[in-house]
Amino acid sequence: MKKAVITTGSKQYLVAEGDVLDVEKLVADKNIDFEPLLILDGEKVSIGKPLIKNAKVSADIIEADKLGDKVTSIRYKAKKRVHKVHGHRQHLTTIKIVKIASKTE
Repeated sequence: MKKAVITTGSKQYLVAEGDVLDVEKLVADKNIDFEPLLILDGEKVSIGKPLIKNAKVSADIIEADKLGDKVTSIRYKAKKRVHKVHGHRQHLTTIKIVKIASKTE
């Protein structure tokens, strides 16, 4: 099974063909290509410096601009009657990995 490490939204993801994952908001129409940092193909490992040239990971966009779960943070000072609650919902894009193409193909 072929796997790859891609980076998007300042985060790295280990993906395989057919995986569905939520990433930070992407601006694209139907599909998007990523340059992988690492490709695992059975016993063969390709490592980029920092990216692998002539290789790409293709993904289809399933759902764009949805909201993630609400994350709350609280600032509190004991005995002072001071508290502040902040909330945040991240904009996400759901993608499905279609193909991992290495430079040898």
